[in-house]
Amino acid sequence: MASISLKNIVKNYGDTKVVKNISLDIEDGEFVVLVGPSGCGKSTTLRMIAGLEQATSGEITIGDRVVNDVEPQHRNIAMVFQNYALYPHKTVEENIVFALRRLKMEESEIQRRLEDVAKMLKLEEYLKRKPADLSGGQRQRVAMGRAIVRDADCFLFDEPLSNLDAKLRNHMRTEIAQIHNRFGRTSVYVTHDQVEAMTLADKVVVLRDGIIEQVGSPMEIFLNPNNIFVATFIGSPSMNIMDGKLYNDHLQLGEYRLPRALLTGVRFEGELPQEGKTVKVGIRPDFFNDKEFFGESDTTFNFENVHIDLVEPMGFDKEVLFKIGDENVKARLDLRSEIARSQNMDLLVDLSRVLLFDVQTEERL
Repeated sequence: MASISLKNIVKNYGDTKVVKNISLDIEDGEFVVLVGPSGCGKSTTLRMIAGLEQATSGEITIGDRVVNDVEPQHRNIAMVFQNYALYPHKTVEENIVFALRRLKMEESEIQRRLEDVAKMLKLEEYLKRKPADLSGGQRQRVAMGRAIVRDADCFLFDEPLSNLDAKLRNHMRTEIAQIHNRFGRTSVYVTHDQVEAMTLADKVVVLRDGIIEQVGSPMEIFLNPNNIFVATFIGSPSMNIMDGKLYNDHLQLGEYRLPRALLTGVRFEGELPQEGKTVKVGIRPDFFNDKEFFGESDTTFNFENVHIDLVEPMGFDKEVLFKIGDENVKARLDLRSEIARSQNMDLLVDLSRVLLFDVQTEERL
């Protein structure tokens, strides 16, 4: 196993700047997920770690070795690709052990590793088949088996589940987590799916336009986003972002006056903002509760008599849409709430969970 360190990494394609001076430390045995929208530089960053792309500038270290000029096959990493990258003319067995045979490993050791991996990934009955005879999920398991069978320092995953349907994605996500728990290898996983990021990662790295917006544990990023981009990208459904006005004693949000003293998630350095400052207010749908089933406390605020415009049953819970002022707001309620469309209800929010963002910079206040 090995740690990975990126220092001031830049990647340009001609005049196009794709990765813009990022630095990141990944600890030995850590599972780190790079997440962000398409074109944010996450796959390019992964490919630079693998050696498939050359950094324009900066330093990449794996373990105690700077690898900028080390060929991919000599970096002792194993990579799982989005499109599986299997040899179509080789059987499942031949695909899995290909790298081991190139290393001229003892055949007895090759067979031992093959048996272990095939059993772990439930591939025993497919070993003599070709990739064309397999489903998408089976091909992805073969690609994972090819990575696992090697004694690599690091596993790199480039959107490995994006070609699978939702049910199979959930299943494979569990398998990847179990594999990491078993082997404990340093792993870097790229995805645009924030659910994968939240469920798999020890540490999440949120990227946008080639820069790192925030690094932290899944819950740190969920509860304490640095800015509106992170707040709305992480979490499903997305955080509600509304216009408000901040006064010395309260926050005006639509027709509601939220006591300023209870907004403990808000901190100001230096001078307080001017009276009546316009701010962006963030409340996650998960933090609204049906008053009928949750008691009020000293830190809760009651959004009284909101009119429910839409109810979307989601199975275990339901999402309801209503307005605060002129803005649509979404809340996620549990099964006990029997609210229906066109009814009114009271919704409680713990004010310590209310976040404020600067209108111009979109940074958290």
